[in-house]
Amino acid sequence: MIIFKKSSQGFTLIELMIVVAIIGILAAVAYPAYTDSILKGRRAQGRTAVAELMQQQERYITQRNCYLGFTTNSSGVATATAPSPSTACGGVTATSVPFKTFSGDDLANSHYLVSADTCPNGGSTLSIADCVRVTATPIKADPQVGALQLTSTGTKTCTGTAASTNSKLCWP
Repeated sequence: MIIFKKSSQGFTLIELMIVVAIIGILAAVAYPAYTDSILKGRRAQGRTAVAELMQQQERYITQRNCYLGFTTNSSGVATATAPSPSTACGGVTATSVPFKTFSGDDLANSHYLVSADTCPNGGSTLSIADCVRVTATPIKADPQVGALQLTSTGTKTCTGTAASTNSKLCWP
C-alpha cells in the first residue's frame, strides 16, 4: 500500500497579497523621496551654472569694460542681445558668445540653459555696462523653483512658487 504524503510547497494567495501590499507601501514612500532628491541635485547643478557664468561675466567686464547680454535657445545656441547683436559688447557678435550656455558637462545631459540680461531696477532696467542678471532656466519644468537668477550686485532670486515664501529651495 502506497501512502501519499501531502507536502505544502509555494505561497498562499493571502501571503502573496500581503507581500504585494508591503512593496506598494514602500514604493509609495520611496518614490517621492527619490524624485525630490533628483530635483535637489538638478537645482544644485543650476546654481553652479549660474555661479560659473557670473564668474565668466566678471572676467569679461574686466577685459572689455561691460557685461555681455545674451539669450540661449532650446538647442543651447546663444545670441548676443546687448547693447545690440550687431554691436555687441567688446566686439562679440551674435555668432560668437564666449560663454558656456548650459549646466553640467555637456548639452545632452544638462538640466538648465543659462542666459544673461540687464538687471531690473524697480520699474526700469539698468545698463548692461552697470549690472548683469544671469538666469538658469530649467529644461524640464520645476514649478517650485522655476528659473534661478543672480545679479552682479549679489541679489539671488527664483521665479517659481518658492520665491514668494522665501524658501531655501531656491538658494539654500
